[in-house]
Amino acid sequence: MKQHLAKVKGDIGPCKSIPPDVRFRMENSLQEFVNSKKATQEAYECRNPYSPNVSQFEGDMVEGEEEVQEMQSPMATNSGKRKKSKVDKYFAPRNTQGAQPSMRSVLVGKEAIWRADMVVRRFFYDACIPINAVNSFYFKPMLDAISAIGPGYKGPNYHQLRVNLLKDAKKEVQLLVDSYRAIWAKVGCTIMGDGWIDNRQRTFINFLVYCPEGISFVKSVDTSDIVKNATNLFQLFDEVIEWVGPLNVVHIVTDNAANYVAAGILISQKHKHINWSPCVAHCLNLIIKDIGKMDHVAELLVEKKRRMDRDFATWYNSLCYYIHCTQESS
Repeated sequence: MKQHLAKVKGDIGPCKSIPPDVRFRMENSLQEFVNSKKATQEAYECRNPYSPNVSQFEGDMVEGEEEVQEMQSPMATNSGKRKKSKVDKYFAPRNTQGAQPSMRSVLVGKEAIWRADMVVRRFFYDACIPINAVNSFYFKPMLDAISAIGPGYKGPNYHQLRVNLLKDAKKEVQLLVDSYRAIWAKVGCTIMGDGWIDNRQRTFINFLVYCPEGISFVKSVDTSDIVKNATNLFQLFDEVIEWVGPLNVVHIVTDNAANYVAAGILISQKHKHINWSPCVAHCLNLIIKDIGKMDHVAELLVEKKRRMDRDFATWYNSLCYYIHCTQESS
């Protein structure tokens, strides 16, 4: 079976749909078997240089033969208990992306899959969940975890989601941030300020901390009633620097507006080891806006918009004519 999964030609045909990680592990296992058998033979020849070349003695059994005996021993015993094969350790868990599918999932019929899809569909439509929720990173792992338990899983109730599991999620996030803190102290981190405006025209500033392990959100400040001058922005960033730890911060990234530039200078004056730089995305947006203000570019954009409006009007009129003819014929 290992030769089949490792695609070793000769004694058995190669598997055509084996995942690369399983094939790699099987190749390593076969190589370990060859090396162990070779080492056993060399050790025996050193101990008995003049004896006949006997390949197997009691106690000279290697790993691959032990696995074969463990797989065959249940057939020879009357206990009825079957030992777990060591081959399972070479396969990824069922809930891993791209893992070897189970026999049940392979043999299930199309009708059963359709019924499961219909159940998921009813849940989405009844709870008014946006369809793009299926693109979430956590959607597939949720289904894999439920299928691993099997029938009978009831899921969390309203109180568990609102209280108990929410506390566990908060604790999990806190542990993740604490693990990032160790990275901040080891290699340093970057504080990023992201300004944005919501649908009610309120201005906010999101503060995030970046390190090689990942990005963590610190807080969001409503600056609608605050004069966003250099002094006030400096105080906001300085509070975040003190929370993270001044010695852990090596870099500040903000927008390229004049008030943020002045705030960055104040930060660099107070903390000599902290550098400030503007956001590259914001700089590119400003460059593209300046390009769009050029006369020949503005004329090109106006002409393109005029063509799009004309094409839309033609399509809309054709659609109305088609609907009118369909109604008359019916």
